[in-house]
Amino acid sequence: MTDTPAGELQPAFRSDVTVELVKHSASDADVLFAARVSTVGEQSLDELGKDPERSKGLINYLMRDRHGSPFEHNSMTFFISAPIFVFREFMRHRVGWSYNEESGRYRELQPVFYVPDESRKLVQEGRPGKYRFVAGTEAQQELVGRVMEESYAAAYDAYQKMLAEGVAREVARSVLPVGLYSSMYATCNARSLMHFLGLRTQHELAKVPSFPQREIEMVGEKMEAEWAKLMPLTYAAFNANGRVAP
Repeated sequence: MTDTPAGELQPAFRSDVTVELVKHSASDADVLFAARVSTVGEQSLDELGKDPERSKGLINYLMRDRHGSPFEHNSMTFFISAPIFVFREFMRHRVGWSYNEESGRYRELQPVFYVPDESRKLVQEGRPGKYRFVAGTEAQQELVGRVMEESYAAAYDAYQKMLAEGVAREVARSVLPVGLYSSMYATCNARSLMHFLGLRTQHELAKVPSFPQREIEMVGEKMEAEWAKLMPLTYAAFNANGRVAP
C-alpha cells in the first residue's frame, strides 16, 4: 500500500459484525396476551404468569400448529454494522421488518472494509444447490487478504479524489465496493425474526436445511442470542418444532 498523506483516512479492515439490541418491547407474555384474547377475552398481564406450565404449553401449541399472529405483538430494534453485501441479502426480508441504513448521499463514508479471517471457508465444491465450502490453503488466504486490501485502498482513494474535486457524494460513492461496512437500524417482531433465522442460519435442530452465506449467518447468530434472552419460552418452542416460523 502506498504512503497515505497526513490527514487522510487510512482503510481499516474487519472480519466481524456488530449487532446490538438497542430497544425492545418483547416477552413471552406478549404472545400469551395476544393468543388468549381469542378464547377468554381481555386479560391482565398479571393473569398470564399464574400457570407457567400452561403458558409453556400454549406457546408450544401455537408454534407447532403454526398459529403465527400472536408472535407479532412485540418489537425488537437492532443496530447492525456489517458489509454492504450482507445488507443486500438482509433486505430480501420485507414482511415484518423495517430498515434505516446510513446514506452515502448525505455523509462521507468511512474506510472500513471486510476481509475474512482464517475461520472463513474460502473454497466452494460441488454444483449449485448441492455444494459445500471447505477451508482454503494458506496461499489462498494470503491472496484473498492482500488483493482485497489493495482493491479497497484503491477504491477509497478514488472516492476521496472525487470528493476533493467537488464531486457530489452520491456520485463519488459509485466506486466503492460491497465489502465496505455500512450500518443500519433493523426492527422486527419474533415471527419475522424466526423466518429470518430459519433461512439465514444453519442449525442441527432445523427441519428444513438452509445454506446461508456465512457473513449474514454471523449477524443472525448474534440476533438470535439476544432474542433468546427476551423470549425464552418462544425460543425453546421454535427449536423444539424444527425452527420453522409459524
